[in-house]
Amino acid sequence: MPHGLTAAKPRLWLDNGRVTSSTETADHCDARPELAPRFASLDWSALWRHPERAQGTREMVRVMPGLMAWALVTGMVMAKSGLPTWVAALMAVSVFAASAQLSAVPLLLAGAPLWVIWLTAACVNLRFTIFSAQMRKHMVALPLRWRLLAGYLTADVPYVLTVQRHGDAPPAGPDNLAPLAYFLGGVVVNWTGWSLSALAGVWFAAWIPASWGLGFAGALALLALLVNLSKDGRTFAAAVVAGAAATALFGLPYKLYIVAAVAVGVVVGLTLDGWSRARQEGDL
Repeated sequence: MPHGLTAAKPRLWLDNGRVTSSTETADHCDARPELAPRFASLDWSALWRHPERAQGTREMVRVMPGLMAWALVTGMVMAKSGLPTWVAALMAVSVFAASAQLSAVPLLLAGAPLWVIWLTAACVNLRFTIFSAQMRKHMVALPLRWRLLAGYLTADVPYVLTVQRHGDAPPAGPDNLAPLAYFLGGVVVNWTGWSLSALAGVWFAAWIPASWGLGFAGALALLALLVNLSKDGRTFAAAVVAGAAATALFGLPYKLYIVAAVAVGVVVGLTLDGWSRARQEGDL
């Protein structure tokens, strides 16, 4: 023991019926991941100049053709559904969620109560609750207004790419801008490409023939992204189980099969990851 330091005597007390020592509790507390200090102010120029911002931009650009095709189809569907053009254009930019838009349009046209429309969109978008929980450690240091903006800009593909690259990284903060810079590079490209394509679908729906098969092209692009992201057996197994769950639960109302499939996939992935880590620790 270094000179001048004395060992604290462990104290014992009852913790939910279990005898716990102070040293054990201290060790347990030390094992908790610490969050980065909060931003006093956000230096956007530093974020934009960060190398990870360019990396996030490049990786998002690679998958944008398929997403833009899907956005174009979404805009066309809204325009051809009978909604006024300005309403469809406003939804394309403000809602920024294809599944919620496509679920809400039939209800709007049927004259459903507003609370039914809101509830349906909320159920379809429940998966973003899971996304935000996993992104929390990188967003919690931001002021509230920027966290709200990040929540609006978070979409499926930027979330997946950010978690894949920075999911195990230390929490973002003033001394660790990399996760936020990468996220910024991805969401700027995603929002711009999606919004412009959706607006193009709204405005030019009458001149875009259905024979182009843009919806199928978008689905193929997303499938290619899924295959590219499944770099190990655990990820592939979670994707397969999630796909099977979505197929089995397709009949659920309000497209809740999407939420259920995401939840099942996350549980399977975390379980397999925990088993893998336990096996590795056992081999050490």
